Amino acid sequence: MYAMKNKELHRIKTITELHRLGGYDKPQHPLVSIINLEGLENRTDITAVIFDFYVISMKRGCDKLFYGQQKYDFDEGVMAFLAPGQILRGEDDGVPHDLIGWMLFIHPDFLWNTPLAKKIKKYEYFDYNTCEALFLSDREEAIINGIVDNIQIEYSSNIDKFSQDIIISHLETLLNYAERFYQRQFITRKITNHKILTRLEDVLSDCINSEDLLTKGLPSVLDIAYMLNISSKYLSSVLKQLTGQTTQQLIHEKLIEKAKEKLSTSDLTVSEIAYQLGFEHPQSFSKLFKSKTNQSPLDFRQSFN
Repeated sequence: MYAMKNKELHRIKTITELHRLGGYDKPQHPLVSIINLEGLENRTDITAVIFDFYVISMKRGCDKLFYGQQKYDFDEGVMAFLAPGQILRGEDDGVPHDLIGWMLFIHPDFLWNTPLAKKIKKYEYFDYNTCEALFLSDREEAIINGIVDNIQIEYSSNIDKFSQDIIISHLETLLNYAERFYQRQFITRKITNHKILTRLEDVLSDCINSEDLLTKGLPSVLDIAYMLNISSKYLSSVLKQLTGQTTQQLIHEKLIEKAKEKLSTSDLTVSEIAYQLGFEHPQSFSKLFKSKTNQSPLDFRQSFN
């Protein structure tokens, strides 16, 4: 959509500004717009953009676009979702000439005073990396394209008091279908997701057994996701499907396993074990241990012996 001639980062605040920078006709609606990407030429000298609105895209041939630090390297049709304030950038030689698809832009003001204004935040895929995009079957793609066509027809028609409610209804339907299709993807891509789980097990083991716990403390969910090179939201979604647990629960599970090992094979005090496992306060360790095992660390040691 934008030529890639320098490293300028530009913030786009309005739909009108988006159309002006892209060289499009004036928008038909001030808060909603759908741009067809087929045959799109490079238009400006902007390398990266931050949108102040929600962006939903369906693209093919998008092997030169980035979302954050993740390269969008899929040639097949995929959907990606950006929340306001996220960055979309491209490589220096621009977007591919064979890029096809569409981008749907929704300014947050359009959602104001509607139930979707709060509900949209529950759709975790707005925080996924592009490498965690949604792959669609032909049937699924046809469903999504049909909904987007209805949105475009509605905002292109004469605006009346029903227009916003109808568009909001179509938009919520689109988001719900995306949620359903992501759940299907977690099932159909089990091998990939189980690899994530295996890598997670290794990362957690390395962290729990590392001496860095003494100086850096316990790893956070964001730390773990960063080491896996995936977003924390996507990791959470995968774990819910595969284990029924959250990332934090798995961190605690591994921690308790290590604590049990130390309590049963060493003469270290509970305080010493707590410090070795990254706890600043032994009381916090004891409280967590009891919440997970229904025993205090000392009770566990005595019962084990």
